[in-house]
Amino acid sequence: LPALSVAVRRPGGTLPALSMTTDVKNRAKLAVKANSDREQARREGGMLGALYKFTRPHTIRGTILASCACVTRVTLMSIRTQSFIEWSLLKTAALGLAALLCGNAYIVGINQIFDVEIDRVNKPFLPVASGAMSPSLAWGLVAATGVGGLGLVYCFFPPLIRKLYTLGMLLGTIYTVPPFRWKNNALLAMANIAMVRGLLLNVGLHHASSHALGLPVTWPPQVIFISMFMTVFAIVIAICKDMPDTKGDIEYNVQTVPATIGVDKTAQLATLTLFTNYMVGISFGIWAKGLNSLLMIGAHGALALWLLSFSSRLKSDSVPSIKLFYRNIW
Repeated sequence: LPALSVAVRRPGGTLPALSMTTDVKNRAKLAVKANSDREQARREGGMLGALYKFTRPHTIRGTILASCACVTRVTLMSIRTQSFIEWSLLKTAALGLAALLCGNAYIVGINQIFDVEIDRVNKPFLPVASGAMSPSLAWGLVAATGVGGLGLVYCFFPPLIRKLYTLGMLLGTIYTVPPFRWKNNALLAMANIAMVRGLLLNVGLHHASSHALGLPVTWPPQVIFISMFMTVFAIVIAICKDMPDTKGDIEYNVQTVPATIGVDKTAQLATLTLFTNYMVGISFGIWAKGLNSLLMIGAHGALALWLLSFSSRLKSDSVPSIKLFYRNIW
């Protein structure tokens, strides 16, 4: 109202004053919505719900899927040289999965601690941002999962796996923690996520599984392909993950890809990159030896068509539509 009255009294001041008033109203609406989301998050699920959200379940599902796929692949390879499966090795696999889940919880947890102010704008449903989990409890969980994961790896796995795991934890730390904050730079953030989610995870899993089964560590076309594919896929995830968060990222000067080039261009870039990845999968199915050609061509072709379908329905001005696009990418 004061801005509007000044605009009425002062010639030539109407448009700026109205613009200022509209901006203030929009900010007030966003603040009210964020507070409402935080209150709802506090009420939902109690402490168990807060712990569940703290671990960022979609990242856990990706870790479990990658682990099971890799262990299964190496186990099937071992059957070619021996007619039985050593079920006692399931213990090693379970310890490895536990270490990976600890590392996953450490990385997403430390990110929530240092990004709490940004999350209050972008992700008010997260437990630290909403107040459903205290900072001291969050720090305790991060410390426990970090120490626990490193302890499991250093007690039960060979030196190379220890080095790869430690490197992954280090990269997860410098992604978030000042003064490094690689997440503030789009290229460094993409390189970080691609290294951890793509290369380290798949190479480490293959090496650990082969070592546990007493097999020589070889690099068949299946392993080469999945390591390449998942590294590019991790880059796509790094590009897309901040699409719903442009408002807070711009406000706090976090230079993500969507905040820099916009949601529309980001979606186009991600779609083109992932589509190319699927075409490479089809190419592997046609020319590489030792792969199931029908499965490689059919599955990647179908996924490429589905990608084009759901990406064409994206509404860049709708947060629910953007979140659906990101979920479909996963």
